[in-house]
Formats: sequence, C-alpha cells, structure tokens
Amino acid sequence: MKTRLIGLLIVLGLLAGAPAAHAYDPKQTFLKGSLVVSPEVGYGDQFNLENQREFSDVNFLQLGVRFGWLPFSPSGPGPLYGSFEIGVEPLYQRYLDPDAFFAGLGATFRYHFLSLGRFVPYAEAAAFAGGTDLNIREIDSNFSFLLWAGAGASFFVTDRTALYAGYRWTHVSNGGTSDPNRGLEAHTGIFGMSFFFE
Repeated sequence: MKTRLIGLLIVLGLLAGAPAAHAYDPKQTFLKGSLVVSPEVGYGDQFNLENQREFSDVNFLQLGVRFGWLPFSPSGPGPLYGSFEIGVEPLYQRYLDPDAFFAGLGATFRYHFLSLGRFVPYAEAAAFAGGTDLNIREIDSNFSFLLWAGAGASFFVTDRTALYAGYRWTHVSNGGTSDPNRGLEAHTGIFGMSFFFE
C-alpha cells in the first residue's frame, strides 16, 4: 500500500511539473505527417455473447505499443472535426486463467474528435494476427486473429503528450483454420499514453 501511494505521488508530481498546455492547439499537435507513439496496457474479461450453456470465462492482460501516423490534416464539420490515425502495433496478451498467451502484430485505426480542446474523445478499430497456445472449448489452435472496436478519450497534459483510457469489444478467433473455432468475446478496459512527434 505504501509503495503504491509513493508511486501515485511520483506520477502526480511529474504531471504537475510538466509544462502546462494552456496554448494547446489541435491543428499543431495533429499536424499532417506527425508520428504518434502510444504504449498501453489493458485488462479483458470474457463474456458469454451467445448465451452458451458452458463457456471458459477467460481473462487476460494486454501490453502493446501503437506506432501511429497522421496522414491528413484535421478536418470535418462541427463536432466531427477531427484527425484520422493509422498505425501498427505489436501486442502481447497474457491469459490469466487458463495460463496461455497471444503475441502478434496488427493494423490499428483511430479517429480523434478535436472540437473539445484538450479533452479528445476517440473511436478505434484494430485487426491482429499472431501465435497463441490458448486451448479452450471456444478455440484451440496455434494461430489466431484478434479484433477490437472501441471508444475512449485522451486528455492532453502537455501540447504533445496525452493520457487516455477507453473500452474495447474484443473478439478472438482462428478464422476457421482449425477446430474448434466458436471464438470468444471480451470486455476490455485500456489505459495508455500518447507522444506526438512532428
């Protein structure tokens, strides 16, 4: 408990000492051609979408780093004013029960809504392929796909640094490459930090 409190105080101290984002301008932060590096962590818990009589009830931790690129200048009318980000992300997913893993690489897509100042909601989607040793009634193979769609929000603590949190609907499947392949769905919460580079 004492260690957690000290860690929290250090993080708060670093954020307090960071340069203020009073002059935050999304047109400057989300410049066309900018790069975005976003380390993130997440926790997921399977839910029984199809109301199956039996399901594995797996949960997992995720660790990834999104390498994004802003191919366009911010645009759009009113509340849809925003910036589109495309990227790649290496992802490691550790299943806690049963003890298993997924490791892969995916394409990521995120749309940042920029009309609310330093508070920046987003919508996202991603598709991954990789290796796994997950062996449960819903999926049993050495290869699987992992897809997600979600939403969340970033808050810019400096002009080029943002903290974000969000929700993802996650789907895991082997795409019918082996049996069984009922697949699984999970609610996933994520937390990350984005660094913007011109």
